[in-house]
Amino acid sequence: RVQDDTFKTRDSTWTESTGMAAAPPSYCFVAFPPRAKDGLVVFGKNSARPRDEVQEVVYFSAADHEQESKVECTYISVDQVPRTHAIMISRPAWLWGAEMGANEHGVCIANEAISTREPAAETEALLGMDLVRLGLERAETAKEALDVIVSLLEEHGQGGNYYEDANSCHSFQSAYLIVDRDEAWVLETIGKYWAAEKVTEGVRCICNRLSLTTKMDAEHPELRSYAQSQGWWTGEDEFNFSEVFSPGEDHLGCCAGKDSLEKQEESITVQTMMNTLRDKASGVCIDSESFLTTASGVSVLPQNRSSPCIHYFTGTPDPSRSIFKPFIFVDDVKLVPKTQSPCFGDDDPAKKEPRFQEKPDRRHELYKAHEWARAVIESDQEQGRKLRSTMLELEKQGLEAMEEILTSSEPLDPAEVGDLFYDCVDTEIKFFK
Repeated sequence: RVQDDTFKTRDSTWTESTGMAAAPPSYCFVAFPPRAKDGLVVFGKNSARPRDEVQEVVYFSAADHEQESKVECTYISVDQVPRTHAIMISRPAWLWGAEMGANEHGVCIANEAISTREPAAETEALLGMDLVRLGLERAETAKEALDVIVSLLEEHGQGGNYYEDANSCHSFQSAYLIVDRDEAWVLETIGKYWAAEKVTEGVRCICNRLSLTTKMDAEHPELRSYAQSQGWWTGEDEFNFSEVFSPGEDHLGCCAGKDSLEKQEESITVQTMMNTLRDKASGVCIDSESFLTTASGVSVLPQNRSSPCIHYFTGTPDPSRSIFKPFIFVDDVKLVPKTQSPCFGDDDPAKKEPRFQEKPDRRHELYKAHEWARAVIESDQEQGRKLRSTMLELEKQGLEAMEEILTSSEPLDPAEVGDLFYDCVDTEIKFFK
């Protein structure tokens, strides 16, 4: 467990040097053809969050909204749009937004909490995770999602507690990986200021540190003058986003995981992405005293428009002990209450002020069933090994079925995949019982 200590020391030194808590070490990745196989764009995300936090996987269908209606996000309300797209998201069960997700148009977004030179606002505004969901609900392409996010950021700002914690406010700036079938945008934000880079080839990784340097394809109009006004940039040197805005000596990039993806000799597949997310040795899969990878997701976006996008979610902690289950957007998706946490309505301690005065049990049915598997794998080597291999076998069946859909010349029959995710979750729970 050497890996944990490096994070511990990194967390604590970082905290001492900047007076700020380190952002959790989450990772997300995208790989484009030809590095990715068969003309597929492959996206992956590990969500590192406080160890005991539950993530739920929830589908919301497309919807029309009344004029001038509002949408209640985690802490504040914003103006609703006339129509929101269908989305499938993985989110900490106490909040409105999402850590990662996809929409019916093949847009995928993941968010990372990041630490920057400027402390994030504690004042309640939009969370980075709210902006992930708002981007998915309102955009048909990655570039549209970028525009949605930065305009909402300009209007409402970001801030508020990232954790369900009454004792202290953990607020962070945020970075986003926004992907569609054609391109990706890496968006990094400091308050309402931001810069973004377009990516159309190779492999890209973002984590809990700034990654943009001198190549910026879009930026806030006042970004540079703001940096100058703070004394962080002279205006003479080349403008390097990470160097200007990173805390201390922290602009060295972070992507342990990128190395493990880059090192792949063969082209990158769904399986490669899943293996990378399961990798504890590289630190991509976190399991430390404070943090755990509480949920993971992988998406496959075929550049050929006639093939469907396929999105895999675990809905359970620690991808090395979880099953990635496939989901495809069709008109008639069967809802999956077994990956949804209990709803506490207006009595939810996250919705009442002062917030988080108590922590309700947010475990959903899949999470509870999976706890048994985690315990077996922890305690009994032989039984644990057998259990894991059976779990991977279940996952493999799903992957093979999806492979057939992607390589088939026949159009997809929506009736066949409407209950795909439902069936996989059901099978997994029965198996654990």
